[in-house]
Amino acid sequence: MITMFIDPICKVHMSEKSDFVTEYGGKTYYFCSGKCKSKFDRLEKSVIRLKRNIGDREKISFGRLNKEIIKTGICTLCGACVASCEYVTFVDNKPKLVGKCTACGVCYNQCPRTITKEEDLIGKIRYAYAARSAIPGVKGQDGGVVTSMLAYALDEGLLDCAVVTKRSKDEPWKAEPVIVRTSAEVLESAGSIYTHSMTLEPLMSAIKQGMGSIGFVGPSCNIDAVHKMQTSSYGFLHLFLRARVLKFGLFCMDSFEHDGIKEFVESKGMDLNDIHSMKIRKGLFELGTSEGMKSYDLSELDQYRCSSCKYCTDMVSENTDISFGGVGTPVGWTTVLIRSSVGYEIFNEAVDSGYLEARPLEKAEMDRTINLAKMKKVQMYTLNRRQQG
Repeated sequence: MITMFIDPICKVHMSEKSDFVTEYGGKTYYFCSGKCKSKFDRLEKSVIRLKRNIGDREKISFGRLNKEIIKTGICTLCGACVASCEYVTFVDNKPKLVGKCTACGVCYNQCPRTITKEEDLIGKIRYAYAARSAIPGVKGQDGGVVTSMLAYALDEGLLDCAVVTKRSKDEPWKAEPVIVRTSAEVLESAGSIYTHSMTLEPLMSAIKQGMGSIGFVGPSCNIDAVHKMQTSSYGFLHLFLRARVLKFGLFCMDSFEHDGIKEFVESKGMDLNDIHSMKIRKGLFELGTSEGMKSYDLSELDQYRCSSCKYCTDMVSENTDISFGGVGTPVGWTTVLIRSSVGYEIFNEAVDSGYLEARPLEKAEMDRTINLAKMKKVQMYTLNRRQQG
C-alpha cells in the first residue's frame, strides 16, 4: 500500500516525503514546494504570537470551553476550536481535547458562542473611575456615589427632580419608588434595596408634572424600560421631547422577592425591623444588626430569587449615562462606568465641587468587574435552553 503525504497548504497529494519539511506541535508536515512551506511557517509564527498575546492577558483552558459551551449543548460544531488548536479534534461529533492543554485561550477566543470582548461584557464606556462620597455623614451603599451625584445635581439645579427607591415606612425593607426634589430628600433615600421597585410610574408622573430634567436610578431591567421608551418610535418618552432623563444604572446580579427576604431573615431568628443594612458582596448576603454584621452564603437565597433575574445578562446597566456598583473596588468605594458626555460632565463637576472623591479605575479592578459581568452573561447558556420535542 502506498502512503500518501498531503501538503497542508495546497492539499496536493505526494507519494513520498519531500525535502520541504516542518515540525510543529509534535507533528511533521511535508510540502510540495518551498513556497507552501514558507506560507505554513508564517502561519505558525502568527499562531505563536496570538497564543502569547492571549496568554499574557488570561489563562483560559479548553476545560472552560467544554464547561460553558460544549457540555451545555450550545456548541455550533463550526470547528473554530479544532481549526485553531492541533490538540482539539472532533470525537463523536463533539470537540474534544486529545493532547496537553497549555491554557493559551486560543480555542476559547475563536468560539462564536463565547463572550470575550470587553464591550460585549460591560457595554460601551468612555471613562472608568473608582469614587466615593466626600459629603460628611453620607450613608449610601458602597461609596455613596449615586447619592452624592444626585445631591450635587439637585443643589445646582441641573436636575428638577430624581426618581429613586427608598425603604417603606410601613413594611420594613420593601421597595418604595419616590420622586425627590432636594438633596436632603436624596440623603434620606440612600442605600440599596434588593427587591424590584416599580420606578416607571413615578417617572411618568414627574414628566406629567412638567419636570424637564429628571434623574432616574435603577438596575438594568428598569433602565432598559426607560431606554426603550426613549428610543422606540412607539415609546412614551420618545414623544416627550422636553423631558430629559439622565439614567443612573446600578450594578445588579440578582433581586429577591420581599416576602422571600422576610422569610429568610426570620428563618435565622431575626426580624426585618431589626435589620439596619443589607449588602451583597463577594458571594455573601450581609445583614447589619445591633449585634454586628451577619453574613450568609448568597446561595441560601436562591429559592427567593426573582424569576426574571434568571434571564437577565446585564450586570452593569449598559443602557445608561453612568453605571455604579460595589464590584471590583475596595470596601467603601464605588466602581463608576461613564457612558455619555453629559454623565461625564456632571460626574467631574461633582468632583470639582467637593461632593465626590475619585481616581481612575485600576486594571485589576476593571478585570474583577469584567469577570463578574461575564458570569452573568454566560448564565443564559445553562438556563435559556429550548424545550425538547
